[in-house]
Amino acid sequence: MTAGIAASTLIIAGASVALTTGVATADTATCAVTSHDTKKDISTVGITHVYDKTASAEQIGVGTTVTYTIVVGTTSIGNPYVNTITDYPPTGFAAPVKTTITAYHAIGGQKEETVTPEPNAGGWKVTSTGWFVNSGNPVTMKITYNVPASVKQGQMITSGGIGVAGTVGVGASFPNLTACFTARAANPGESVQGSLSNNGLGSSDGQLSSTGSVTDILTGVLKNVIPGS
Repeated sequence: MTAGIAASTLIIAGASVALTTGVATADTATCAVTSHDTKKDISTVGITHVYDKTASAEQIGVGTTVTYTIVVGTTSIGNPYVNTITDYPPTGFAAPVKTTITAYHAIGGQKEETVTPEPNAGGWKVTSTGWFVNSGNPVTMKITYNVPASVKQGQMITSGGIGVAGTVGVGASFPNLTACFTARAANPGESVQGSLSNNGLGSSDGQLSSTGSVTDILTGVLKNVIPGS
């Protein structure tokens, strides 16, 4: 019954508003990898809604991928339903290569699912009949883009904001909810095998992560460069 009532009060709030995107250079901006905002006004009926956007790393290799994590939640009572999340990538970025939504399900709790985003006024949106949100169960969108080869090393890349729609109170546009990373040269293996976080090199100085090893990466490189190796 609650879901039915919530669905009947869904509103479109900022789901199709074009937000400003851009590429900032090192001498004109400060690069913050994450940003946070809240919404508490008459429309939220005393409930505080929270919004976060974070880039996958502070430094990311040119030609690899960046994943933006968007979280919509609440820190107090209430259970809004979110039906649309729109991400606005940096200027010049092509369509996302992967998108997932993690949300609460009556059976199984929090589950991650792969979804297909659609273009929306310069951004990319994912829609649903309504993702349930409460203080212990936010809805999380992860959206991955290729970092264009045209990006220069040392350039700070700032995304656009986000748009959210849902039941009364939770929907809004957040043009300043941005995430920034600094472009760098790709580490060995990244340009051949994919993104940094998925292939064993966990930082710009070549430290290892738990997902791979230097041996694994070099083996992959050799197989691509020398057939039969």
